[in-house]
Amino acid sequence: MPSNGQQSTIDLTVDRNNLYREESFTDIKVAAIRRLTPVKPDGSDDESRDSIFMAQTQLMSPSGPVVLQSILDAGNLEQAMERFPKAMQKEMDRVMAEDKKKE
Repeated sequence: MPSNGQQSTIDLTVDRNNLYREESFTDIKVAAIRRLTPVKPDGSDDESRDSIFMAQTQLMSPSGPVVLQSILDAGNLEQAMERFPKAMQKEMDRVMAEDKKKE
């Protein structure tokens, strides 16, 4: 918290040029894939930008759940599903390497 009567301000303005509609897909076991479809401020699809696919899964550790997530280099849902395992493995390796550095 700022001292001496100073107030910090946070810009809470919505970025109207960076809006996405979010859809979720899951196999109810391991995979959670989100498709972020670009939209215009009126909610219509913004065909000038590509959709983004995000992968997410959760692993249990002795310290509790570990959430892994990564952007998938995919043009459609089929590609996203195919690339999910490799992306999650890469993210898990990164998290484990980071954890070892802390030891």
